[in-house]
Amino acid sequence: MDRILISACLLGRPVRYDGSGKLLADPRFDRWLAEGRLVPICPELVGGLAVPRPAAEITGGSGDDVLAGRARVVTATGEDVTAAFLAGAEAALDLARRNGCVHALLIDGSPSCGSLKIYDGTFSGRRVAGAGVTAALLAAHGIGVFADHEIDRLAKALQAGP
Repeated sequence: MDRILISACLLGRPVRYDGSGKLLADPRFDRWLAEGRLVPICPELVGGLAVPRPAAEITGGSGDDVLAGRARVVTATGEDVTAAFLAGAEAALDLARRNGCVHALLIDGSPSCGSLKIYDGTFSGRRVAGAGVTAALLAAHGIGVFADHEIDRLAKALQAGP
């Protein structure tokens, strides 16, 4: 049975920057949870950040650029938190590998977990195409990354097998 790394906030856990969760409501999600397939993580927490915490965005590119050292993750208050995001991404990859996760279901828009869209680094609310740091690292290591609104696509991938 394929296991799925999942953003802990999608389980309703209050780990987001503002102390909230974002519970995902879908019967397939509930089934995967009951089957023990879901492996939760909040890369920002395991990377050393607190809840609540200032909002953060990638400046100068995307998660791939952060991994390559060409971009940084900065909070709305100006603090460089790149090291915490990198540490969280590495911890997520390690957890996925240890648990045999071949897929990840991550909250889109996050500077860690976004897989399709991230904020543009200006704190203006504008989103751009791109992946967050954790999503980029997982994808670079062959883990299929799915946004929280791509459950249909994930379900098809699970049926197809690894």
